[in-house]
Amino acid sequence: MAARAPFADWRVLELSNGIAASYCGKMFADAGADVVKIESLQGDSMRRWSAGGPPGALFGYLAAGKRSVVAVPHEAAALLANADVVFTDLTDGWTLDDITAHTGPTAVIVAVTPFGTTGPYVDDQVIANEFILQALCGSIAGRGWPGDEPVQAGGRLGDWLAGSFAAAVGAAAARHAARGGRGEIVDVSTYEAMAIAMGGLSAMSASVLGADSLLHQRSLELPSIVLTADGMVGFCTITAQQFQDFLVMIDRADLVDDADLASFAGRAERRDEFLGMVTRWTETRTTQEIVDLAVAFRIPVAPIGAPAMLPKVDHFVQRGVFVESGLGALQPRVPYRSDAITTRPPGRPPLLGADNGRVHWPPRPGRPRVADADALPLSDIRITDFTAFWAGPVATQFLGALGADVIKLEGVRRPDGMRFSAGRPPDWDQWWEWGPVFLCSNNNKRGISIELSAEAGRATALELIAASDLVIENFSPRVMANFGLQWDAVSAANPRAVMVRMPAFGLDGPWRDRVGFAQTMEQATGMAWMTGHADGPPVIPRGVCDPIAGLHAAFAAIAALVIRDRDGTGMHVESTMVESALNVAAEMLVEYSRNGIQMRRQGNRGPGATPQGVYRCRGDDEWVALAALDGAARASLAVLIGRPELGSDESGWRERADEIDKLISDWTARRAAHETVGTLRAAGVSAARVTAAAELLSDPQLLARGFWETVDHPAAGSFLCTGMPFVFVGKPRRWVRRAPPLYGQHTGEVLTGILGRGQQDLAELRALGVTSARPAGL
Repeated sequence: MAARAPFADWRVLELSNGIAASYCGKMFADAGADVVKIESLQGDSMRRWSAGGPPGALFGYLAAGKRSVVAVPHEAAALLANADVVFTDLTDGWTLDDITAHTGPTAVIVAVTPFGTTGPYVDDQVIANEFILQALCGSIAGRGWPGDEPVQAGGRLGDWLAGSFAAAVGAAAARHAARGGRGEIVDVSTYEAMAIAMGGLSAMSASVLGADSLLHQRSLELPSIVLTADGMVGFCTITAQQFQDFLVMIDRADLVDDADLASFAGRAERRDEFLGMVTRWTETRTTQEIVDLAVAFRIPVAPIGAPAMLPKVDHFVQRGVFVESGLGALQPRVPYRSDAITTRPPGRPPLLGADNGRVHWPPRPGRPRVADADALPLSDIRITDFTAFWAGPVATQFLGALGADVIKLEGVRRPDGMRFSAGRPPDWDQWWEWGPVFLCSNNNKRGISIELSAEAGRATALELIAASDLVIENFSPRVMANFGLQWDAVSAANPRAVMVRMPAFGLDGPWRDRVGFAQTMEQATGMAWMTGHADGPPVIPRGVCDPIAGLHAAFAAIAALVIRDRDGTGMHVESTMVESALNVAAEMLVEYSRNGIQMRRQGNRGPGATPQGVYRCRGDDEWVALAALDGAARASLAVLIGRPELGSDESGWRERADEIDKLISDWTARRAAHETVGTLRAAGVSAARVTAAAELLSDPQLLARGFWETVDHPAAGSFLCTGMPFVFVGKPRRWVRRAPPLYGQHTGEVLTGILGRGQQDLAELRALGVTSARPAGL
C-alpha cells in the first residue's frame, strides 16, 4: 500500500494572530490539508514577531506550506462556505456568529481563546497573555522554593498546549463529519488547558487527598539540573529505586538508608547539603561521562538542550530529527512517522495575500447522514490501552472523552506505576487506588488485569487487539518485544489495527533504550533552558511535556484512523515524547538557525509585554503578576507607581528594566494582592494574583464553565476532576462519563462481553495468576 497524507483532501481555514490557532493549522498542513490563512491588511501579527532579531523565524515555522488570502469578513464568505475545518482565535474582529453564518452543517469550527467564549472573566473583559494565565492556573505558584520569587515556565508553553488540544479535537470532529456526522463548534479555553496540564495535578491532589496532599507545595525537583565540568546535566528520579541508584552512582551509598533523604520533603529540608554533595561529584566529571554512567544505572538523564547544542546531539542527528525549511532554517520534523503516512516537508511561508484569487474550493457533494450523526466523534473506535504513567494515559483519556471505548490493560506484577505515586501510604486499605495522577488521567476507561509475561496473558491480549481499532503503548521499546507484542504480532492478529507507539526517544537511535520521563524531555529539548531566572540555572517546567506528548500521539492516532477508514488496512505509527516536545519548543532552534539568536531564560520577563513580572504583595507569600501589553498600559502603570514621566515608550522601559522592577515592587509591597490586581486591571494593565493550584477548585471562571466534574470513585470517594478544556457549543458539558477503574475492575466484563470467555475460563486465568483483583506483591 502506498503511503498517503492523512488529510490530503481536507480544506482548512485559519483566522489567527497568535501561536495556538496557527499551530493547529501547521499540524493539519503537515498532515496534507490545504490550509489557507485569511489575514487582515496588516497580516497575521506573527509575521512581525521577533525574539530580538529580524522578524519572521517563528512565523516561517508555523506558516510553512499554507496559503494566504487577504480578505475582510464579508469577502471570506465563499471560503467559509466550502471549508471543512476553521481554526480561529477570534481576533481581527471575527466572532463565532460571523463564521457560523457562512459555514455548512458539517463544518468543524474550533475557536481557541484565553478563557473560552463565556464566563465571568470574559464578561469582565479580563485581559490576559499566556504569562498572566500561568499566574492564574497555578503554574507560577508551584515553581521555585518557598520564600523565593516564583517563576514562569518559559517558551509560552501554554499557547502550544492549547493548540495541541485544539488540533486533536478538530481532527477527531472532522473525521466524524467526513464519515457522515454533523459538524461541531468547539470552544477551547487556553486557561482550562493550562489548568489541566500546568496546575491541575496539584489541584486534583488537593481535591482527592485534601490536607494530605504534598503536590501543591512550591518546590523544584531534587536532583534535577546541576553543573558539570564542561556544562550542565539533568537528572530525574521518579522511583525510590532510581533515587537509591543515584546515591550509589554519586559515591554516597552510605546514605541509601537515610529515611529523610528518601523522601522529597526530607531532601527539600536539607537541599543545600544535598545539592552540595551532588555538585561536588558532578563538577569533577564531564557531561558525557555522567550521562554514560547514569544510563548504565538506568537513571533518567539528559544533557541540557540549548540553541547551539541541539543540532549536534547524536541521537537527534542519527534519527534525522531536524530538517531544513524552505527558508533554510533548521526545525524539528513532524513528530510522528509511519511507512503508511506521508507528511508534507516544510516549505516556505506564504507572502501576505499571495493567493488572492487563487483559492477555488467547489461545493462538496452531499454526504449521506449516518444514523448516529450526533454521536461523539470517536464512538466507533475501540482501543486496547497498554499505557502507563501520564503521557500515554493522557492520549487514551482524550480519545475516551471523545467517545472511544478504552480498555486499559495492566499487568499483575507491574500495574500502572501512577497508582502508587503521591497517594496514600501502604497501611491504607486499597492504597493503590488513591494516586491522584492516576485518578486524573484514566477516566472513561475500563480496566482489566492481564499478566503479559504469561503465554495465556499474551494470547488474551492478542484476542483483545483483534477486537480493537487502535492499540497504544508507551513502554520503552524492548518491553513490547519481550512480551511478543510488536507490530508483526499485532498486525497478524488484526490487519485493520492501528498501533501507536510512544517511546520516550524513539524506536531507534543511540538513546533508544534510555529511560525517560517528562522531566528528561524538558531537559533535553530546550524547555528547561528557557525556564528559570536569568542569573540562575535552567529549571524544568515540570510535567507539561507529558500532556503535550499524549495529545500529539492522539492526533497521530486520528490521522492514522483517517487513512485506515479509506484503505481498510492498519498501520504502525511511532510518536515519540522527545519529538513532540521539540516541536513545541521549536522557536529557540529556528531563531538560532535563521538569525543566530541564542534565546534563553529571562525569569518572569518575556516577549510581548514590557514590563512583565511577578511582584511581592502584602501578606504571607502573596504575589501579583502583571504585564503591560501596550503603550497605554505602560503610561497608566507609570502614573500608578508615581512616575508619570516614564511615559509609554517601550525602549525606555526596557533600558531601565531593573530600576522599574524595584519601583513596581515598592508599590505592590504596600498593598494586598487582590487590591493590587483590581487597581491594575482598572488602569488597563493585565494582572492576576499568583494563585496556588488548589484554589483552582473554587475559581469562578472554571466553575461557571463547568470545567470541574464530580467523580464518584469506589475507593477514593467523591472528588472534583478535570475533564477536557473545551465545550461542544450547544451540547451539555460532561466529559467524564466513567470514573477511573479500580485495578482489574472490568476484567470479567471485558473477557466475557467482548472475547466471549466463560466463567470457567476466568477462574482458570485467576488460578494461573494471569489475572488478579489486586496487584501482586502488595
